[in-house]
Amino acid sequence: MTPLILASGSAIRRQILESAGIPFSVQTSGVDEDFIKAGWQGGDPSELAVRLAEAKARAPQVASDALVLGADQVLSCEGELFDKARSVEEARQRLQHLRGKTHTLHSGLAAVRSGDVVWRYRTESHLTVRTFSDAFLADYLDKAGDVLTASVGAYAYEGLGAQLFDQVEGDYYAILGLPLLPVLDLLRREGVIAL
Repeated sequence: MTPLILASGSAIRRQILESAGIPFSVQTSGVDEDFIKAGWQGGDPSELAVRLAEAKARAPQVASDALVLGADQVLSCEGELFDKARSVEEARQRLQHLRGKTHTLHSGLAAVRSGDVVWRYRTESHLTVRTFSDAFLADYLDKAGDVLTASVGAYAYEGLGAQLFDQVEGDYYAILGLPLLPVLDLLRREGVIAL
C-alpha cells in the first residue's frame, strides 16, 4: 500500500482519518497562509481554499511514493472572507457578526505525489447561525476553550458549537474540515487503502 501523509496540524482531520481506520502520518506544512491570501485576487473563495490545500500538500519533503493530502477551509459571509480568530475577543466579534446570518464554509483539498497534483476537490457548506442571546455567547466563549482559535468560524460543529446553528446544509465531514467520502474514494484509487 502507498503511504499517506496528512499535511495538516488539525486535530479533527487526524481524528476523522483515524476513526475511518486510515493509516497515515502527519507532517505539518509550515505554509505561510497569510502570504497566499494576500496575493489572492478575489473570485471564488472555494478556489482559494483549494490553492491553500495545494500549497500545504506540496510543502512536506517526503518519499516519492507517498501521497500527500492537504486541506483548508475559507469562511465567507456577505462577501467578506474571514481568518481564524487570534483571541477570545476576536472570536466574540466574529460570532456576533455571524449571528442571525448564513455563512459559507469553502472546503478545499489537494493531493500531491512526487511534486505533481493528482487530485483537487472543493465543496461548500452553508450554515445559518441562530440569533443567540448575549448570555449564551458569554457562556459559550467561557466553555469553548481552544476551539475559538482553532477553527475559522470559532466553533467546533462536532461539539458545543452545534448549539450555534438553526440550519446547516452540507456534508458533515466537510464542515469539520475533511470531506471523508471523496477522500476515501481518492485513497482507494491511489492505492492507499484496498478497493
